[in-house]
Amino acid sequence: MNHATKFTPAISSFRLQFLVFFIVAAAFTNVYITQPVLPIIENEFTVGATKASLTISALIFGIALSNLPWGGAADKFSIKPIILIGGVVVAAAGIFCAASESIEALIVGRLIQGLFIPCATTCVAAYLSKTLPRERLNVVMGSYVAATVAGGLGGRLIGGFIHPPLHWRYAVLTAAVLILVATVSAFHFLPEPEKRAISETDSVGFLSLLYRPELIRIFLVVFSAFFVFSSVFNYLPFYLSAAPLSVSTQLITFMYVSYLVGIFIGPLAGRLSNRIGSGMTMALGSLLLGLSLAATLIQSLPTIAICLIGICGGFFSIHASAVGTLNTRVKSGSGRANSLYVLFYYIGGFAGISSTGWMYSMFGWPGLVLTGLFALIIPLTIGIWEIRAASPVN
Repeated sequence: MNHATKFTPAISSFRLQFLVFFIVAAAFTNVYITQPVLPIIENEFTVGATKASLTISALIFGIALSNLPWGGAADKFSIKPIILIGGVVVAAAGIFCAASESIEALIVGRLIQGLFIPCATTCVAAYLSKTLPRERLNVVMGSYVAATVAGGLGGRLIGGFIHPPLHWRYAVLTAAVLILVATVSAFHFLPEPEKRAISETDSVGFLSLLYRPELIRIFLVVFSAFFVFSSVFNYLPFYLSAAPLSVSTQLITFMYVSYLVGIFIGPLAGRLSNRIGSGMTMALGSLLLGLSLAATLIQSLPTIAICLIGICGGFFSIHASAVGTLNTRVKSGSGRANSLYVLFYYIGGFAGISSTGWMYSMFGWPGLVLTGLFALIIPLTIGIWEIRAASPVN
């Protein structure tokens, strides 16, 4: 057997983690590249905030639409060709977006990117589930979440801080080059899982997974958590740039540094779930997220900055504990299970951006906050349910 297929040596384990981190982070860099410059796009194309936000929500919709097919493919085929196809298409669509001369063309290009991003996210999660021992999944999935954080932060910094905001097209091009480099690296150097992990037949279908209540609860948790989180960070630039705060685009982008919390919270939440249980981690994360969201109503920039740290800490605690729990509960059909997880994740994001966009236009930031607090009842309630279900029966 080729030594590249064995994950026990330290160098092989490090290479695996580095390549997975690189490809996932590069993918998420493309997801949020336009978010900090939404007001710039709004002005350049002379459109409203809701239409400018379609450069994010269209991509999220594309991810939600394609997750099930790619998840099924991850259960049947090798991961490396899937990554290659997805990465090349995402990069090509990014170049198209950078050259777009209308908002419609930009939105179409972003939709295409969304359709192929699961090749580097959902399928990689399934790959980890197949190749790593069960006892390491919570921690490694926490690191996977940390990669999504690094990519999300990197995209926002490239889009609104490293490149001048008015040069957002160069930022989109930079993100396209990054995913292309990550794709080539993963295709050449990512270790192949053992032969049986690829060739074993898996009869578990999507419907059978959806019939399992313990999985449905996890899907609802991530739906509602990302519903809130995507809404907050999508409309944050509009909230901060308007009076009375009137914050500049570059300073707004710098506020996204709060994302760094997620890099540490991801693995920590995985360990915390092992120690106090996933239900407790979800409940505590929901409370932290809700309290921090409510406090953003205080129109003080330092206060909002602290609140964003709390929002990130709460969300990534929920996310890491949920994805870790999913992969410890699924013994077969991991590709399909992870694709359903990401489907609910991004449908939640799409629904959150769409519905809170209406609430924001009608009632401003308080309308968004109120909607988010109602949505957080779901992960809080399920977290409490999980705590009780895990408690020993007297």
